[in-house]
Amino acid sequence: MERLRIYIITRFLFAQPPVIKIGQRPGTSVLVPLGLFAGFVDATGGGGWGPVATPTLIASGKLDPRKVIGSVSASEFVVTISASPGFLAALGTSGLDWRVVVGLLAGGVIAAPFAAWLVHKVSLPMLGALVGGVILITNSRTLMVSFDAERWFVYAILGAIWVALLTYAVRKTRAIRAQAGVGTVSVDDRDVVRVV
Repeated sequence: MERLRIYIITRFLFAQPPVIKIGQRPGTSVLVPLGLFAGFVDATGGGGWGPVATPTLIASGKLDPRKVIGSVSASEFVVTISASPGFLAALGTSGLDWRVVVGLLAGGVIAAPFAAWLVHKVSLPMLGALVGGVILITNSRTLMVSFDAERWFVYAILGAIWVALLTYAVRKTRAIRAQAGVGTVSVDDRDVVRVV
């Protein structure tokens, strides 16, 4: 998770806008092994489909990051349905805490449509700052345990870092949009550089 946080912040916020080669996509020689590995990690570790598949596909430079996020999320639904019978057969229904299942399901159903809309509307630098900041703050408990730090102090530092990242993201978004249409590339409304 630490690597995912660093990757998201640096890739979307500090790097140049991703260059997408229109009409290309990773082939089955990449997608099938990636799916096998990500599915195995997801089923054995209780998560990992998104953290493995999303950065790999974005790094390929052949797909719009928003299409990667949508595709990975849609396929994760099928992967989860495929893994569930294995867990039910191995654990039985007594091995599941249904209060946890229902709580997670309710939260996910409420948050997912809003998140999908947000990914479509927000610029990539802002998306990197928002998502990276959320991951940073939600995983801060690990930092607190590691450093035996006061809770308010850690949250204050992380909050200041998040505000700085968001401020930088706003400035970068304005700069990217100001340069749109210059040279041999164009920047669309979602701040993705497209080869033209």
